[in-house]
Amino acid sequence: MTDLPPAPADGPAREALSDQPARRTGPAPARTAAGPTPARRGPADPVKALMHRHRELCERAVDPLEIAAGLEAHGVTDRTAARFRHRDVFSLAEELYARVPRGAETPDEARELGHARAGWILWALLPGPVCAFAVAGVRLTDGWGRLAAGVLGAVVLAAVLVLALRRGPLRAGPGDRTAARIAACCLLAYAVGGDGLLADAVRGGPDGAWPLDAAAATGLALAVAPAAGCARLFSVQARRKLASSRGLAEFSGRSRPLLLATAALFLAGLAACLTLTQLLYHDGLFVPACALGMLLWLARLLAAHGFSGAATKVLVVAAYAELAALASVFTARLPGCALVGRPVHAAVQTWGPGSVPVLVCGAAALALLVRAAAVLARASAHCDQ
Repeated sequence: MTDLPPAPADGPAREALSDQPARRTGPAPARTAAGPTPARRGPADPVKALMHRHRELCERAVDPLEIAAGLEAHGVTDRTAARFRHRDVFSLAEELYARVPRGAETPDEARELGHARAGWILWALLPGPVCAFAVAGVRLTDGWGRLAAGVLGAVVLAAVLVLALRRGPLRAGPGDRTAARIAACCLLAYAVGGDGLLADAVRGGPDGAWPLDAAAATGLALAVAPAAGCARLFSVQARRKLASSRGLAEFSGRSRPLLLATAALFLAGLAACLTLTQLLYHDGLFVPACALGMLLWLARLLAAHGFSGAATKVLVVAAYAELAALASVFTARLPGCALVGRPVHAAVQTWGPGSVPVLVCGAAALALLVRAAAVLARASAHCDQ
């Protein structure tokens, strides 16, 4: 008789046997040359971490373009977007915009916002007539009445300009500086009375009141309207090009010609305003006022897009240069200081008193144009427009 194996014990013995690991009867599996499969690193959703990091930007964005501009401002490029499984920053921004919830505007709020944005047109049209009335008041009075009319007109014009520049496309963004406003006021004051004072000073004067350039003052005031319109045009067209571009490099290449074309359009409008005022007053210097108008427009355009630092520095340097040129003529009258005013004397006698603002404001405007072509070609410059 063949011996049978003993039956498994009951109770604890059975549980002990069941706890033993099963004995392998087959051959052990062969190890591959690559070794064990490594654990997957990183989150399964790489966009989620970026979404939490920039959640505030995504929540307040009104469209994917604003998110793309904000990401670019934080250093996210098309190459960085490829690590998040997207072909470019715009595609990444579209996913972030779709995944982050945000509050929607009601139709009434959108309508009120549209009316508020359209009100800047009326304010932009006011400085020209106000300046024309102020000039008429000065010309029709004399003595203390002329002084009172001039002071009152200057105060009202300054108030209207402030209100016009605080609304619409010429509204300065964060970082607007007081030094820029002071420098702009100095440049405008020189445009009105600096050339006449310089001409009298070179001739040995002034021996009394020097002539004021009413045509330049009124022309620059009238040019506020085309300045605001061109700034608005540039903002709208830049956002459209941003929407149709599929990469940051493509948008930069399309935005620079747009800036140059808008600057040329504003220069044409400025020239038309100055020509009109020169025909009206039969005096004034055309080219210096054009150079100053272009300088102020570029400075304000940069400030409106958040780049007021470079604009402030250039405006301050230009104001100091004009005041230094005027002061050098009077300094040359001191003993032993004749050489100080010789360059300005030579320039005025050769090209006229308008040569100083043309050189100063022209060089400053060119510097700001180069700066604007560099910074306004970024998508982040248009995220809040």
